[in-house]
Amino acid sequence: MGDSARILCVAGSRRSVRRASLRTGLLSLAILTAVAPAVAQPTPDDAARLFRRGQYPESAAAAATALERSPFNESLWVLKIRAELEQGRHADALASLNAGMRAAPSSVQLRWIGRDVHRFNGDPEQALKLDEEIGNLARQSPWRYSDSPNQVTIGRFLLSHGVDPRRVLSEVFGLVKRRNAAFTDVYLASGELALEKHDYALAAKEFEQAATLQPDDPDAQFGLVRAFAESDEQRTQAAYAKTLELNPRHVRALLWMADRHIDAERYVEAEALLAEVARVNPRQPLAAAYRAVLAHLKYDLDAERQLREEALRDWSTNPEVDHLIGRKLSQKYRFAEGAESQRRALRMDPGHVPAKLQLAQDLLRLGREEGWALAAEVNSADEYNIVAHNLVTLQESIAGFRTLESDGLILRMDAREADIYGGQVLDLLQRARAELCERYEVELEGPIIVEMFPRQQDFAIRTFGLPGGAGFLGVCFGAVITANSPAALGEITASWEATLWHEFCHVVTLNKTRNRMPRWLSEGISVYEETRKDRTWGQALTPQYRQMLLGDDFVPLTGLSGAFLQARSSQHLQFAYFESALAVEFLVERFGLEALKQVLDDLGNGLSINDALERRGGPLEALDAEFAAYARERANSLAPGADWSEPELPRRADLAAVEAWVRDHPANYRGLQRLARERIAAGDWVGAKEPLERMRELFPADASAEGPYPLLARVFRELGENPSEREVLESLLALTSSQVGVFARLSEMAAAEGDWELCRTIARRWLAVNPLQPAPHRLAIRAADALLDDELAANSCRALLALEAIDSAGLRLRLASALERSGQLPAARREVLLALEEAPRDRAAYRQLNSILEQLHAPASQSTAEPAAEQGLSPPPPPLPVLPSRSRADF
Repeated sequence: MGDSARILCVAGSRRSVRRASLRTGLLSLAILTAVAPAVAQPTPDDAARLFRRGQYPESAAAAATALERSPFNESLWVLKIRAELEQGRHADALASLNAGMRAAPSSVQLRWIGRDVHRFNGDPEQALKLDEEIGNLARQSPWRYSDSPNQVTIGRFLLSHGVDPRRVLSEVFGLVKRRNAAFTDVYLASGELALEKHDYALAAKEFEQAATLQPDDPDAQFGLVRAFAESDEQRTQAAYAKTLELNPRHVRALLWMADRHIDAERYVEAEALLAEVARVNPRQPLAAAYRAVLAHLKYDLDAERQLREEALRDWSTNPEVDHLIGRKLSQKYRFAEGAESQRRALRMDPGHVPAKLQLAQDLLRLGREEGWALAAEVNSADEYNIVAHNLVTLQESIAGFRTLESDGLILRMDAREADIYGGQVLDLLQRARAELCERYEVELEGPIIVEMFPRQQDFAIRTFGLPGGAGFLGVCFGAVITANSPAALGEITASWEATLWHEFCHVVTLNKTRNRMPRWLSEGISVYEETRKDRTWGQALTPQYRQMLLGDDFVPLTGLSGAFLQARSSQHLQFAYFESALAVEFLVERFGLEALKQVLDDLGNGLSINDALERRGGPLEALDAEFAAYARERANSLAPGADWSEPELPRRADLAAVEAWVRDHPANYRGLQRLARERIAAGDWVGAKEPLERMRELFPADASAEGPYPLLARVFRELGENPSEREVLESLLALTSSQVGVFARLSEMAAAEGDWELCRTIARRWLAVNPLQPAPHRLAIRAADALLDDELAANSCRALLALEAIDSAGLRLRLASALERSGQLPAARREVLLALEEAPRDRAAYRQLNSILEQLHAPASQSTAEPAAEQGLSPPPPPLPVLPSRSRADF
């Protein structure tokens, strides 16, 4: 049995020990106290209450006074040391530790906090010694440590030594809860463990219980802040406000919010919070580390170096400093710099799991394969590390991916999907690279890696380390793009072409700025370039966005990065993309593309976004005001003749009431929409045309599912007015890139009328949404055959074969025809032979094979080429047998 297991087995011992006698000094003190005049003296509870309120000097003083009366109270010693550490009084904390150890020489609680005391006093070796002593004491005298505070301390010790977290949670923390359900600290410890393992629901449960037991404990509220941060912004903010209400000097909470401010590029606000932390603890290492990050983002490398040294001045081998700096730089897409910081952290502590895992992810985002090995190391060291486990599992699942390469591009995707549309993906990426690099004057160094995942969960793990991120279609890290394939999107319809164009634009702008650009500008340029490439891509101004631009949801240009971080809903997140693209459009219209490229160059040279904008566009206040006016003008230009107010109608108003209201408000868009739906529901197809045509007149660019086009198409279809239906569907086709239902119906009508050019357009648009369905490929083949578009026909024939469509022999013959017409005779011969393997008596196949062979061995071909034998061609075969005249259906 190992040492840790032995501690677990005996941790629940209930043996009690009574002291043989009382010390004479204590007895005398008690007698004197009993007869002395009553004087109010701080109690241990007073000291703890002061600590929870953030009154750390007063808490330390109260604890010192209480210790005069209770010098053997180890909890008081721990509290006094904590209060001194919170203030950065490391020497005082060491003196308190030494005094406490003399009073309680067997204390594991003092040894546990003493590790940090010695580290911050420049004595890491003594810290290691105390750590070793904790294990020895717990093994030698387990009965001493069966009370709740000691059990929680031992549980934390076991976790630090890699003991199974589930066992600690159930056999140590669980035992404490069963014995002492009102002990707050065990819920705090359990919540911290749940946070570490990304179990936010369990963390919230534990911290809520702690808050119930100790309503004035800010640590419980701060635990809720982090538990809700991934899912509920409103509850996060409420818990944060409560934390500071209970303790305005709560250092960890202040650092957490500074972290958020940095993410949102609110650097002034971050600096203000870090200054507050410095007033509490001028030697707080993580505060200095955050300031080093801010210096790096300002490109002040000397200040960054000095602040890093300041963060390490007391504990020179503290791996958390470089880990934090690297993590924040990676969150700003500075993956190379982030990776170097993690390497420094690992040189200080080779076993620091968070740094090793972050380095693994940084390397993978840089396209460096050694990241997989590091993830495997973390998984071996901590089998409950969810991110490492996910990465190891992902590596196994993508081992079967097909790799396609071309001109500095490496494409990895599912082998079956690569057969279906891998060539088209490479072609699009090549065009994006050529066009966007030329437009932004960028030369890419090294290959660009693109990985497309058929499972959304795999995409999320590769991108974020954890499942989730359902709203993301793709992500770019600079030299690496990860994207969902159409198979991963389920019911979501989106153009993979638009997604990859968007992400490759990120490649170009991130490389131009050396990954030094704010998120709003990066996203804004990518959405802007989507729309430039294809008006059906990107995001269009909608009535919802109009309302947001004119209302309180509008964000000034200089605050747009925060719009991504603090989006209250998926709608607000999408609006952040739209508004960022609108901001880029404003900058290009106002100052020109050259000015935008100069801003990007300035960012690459180390200027902040605000400095770059001021340099190229003038004062920030003026820019904000101009952009606000531009946005309002754009919002008001949307269907200016329409009334966008909500209809003043009861929810269950009858048709007559709706008709009467609309007569009085003929331009109310939502009223017209409701009237049309009411008439459709009543079967009045003719009557529905009038409000729908009026809607179309007011807002002809409305391509939404609730707009006039889908309903008008349905109305015309019900009335048998096919020409009108087709005209409406063609109008909608010009506005949308992903409405598969429109593609299917319009292609049916176009094919019936022999409009193969329109069928080819629809087929290409459809294949850009989902090339894994047979229908668009069959449409593409019919159109390609009619238009002699051999490339399109060949691609879709191959795709249908990979999709295991029926009549594979017939598909191979059609593929052979396309290849023969394009001069690819050996490939055409191969397809015919494969068709004959499946249908050996197909007369048409034999005729086609003879035609191909005659061309291969025609003398004319040898007059301009090498002899057939030198070309690797076999001599002509003997004549084929003549079969009786029978149709293929006979077989």
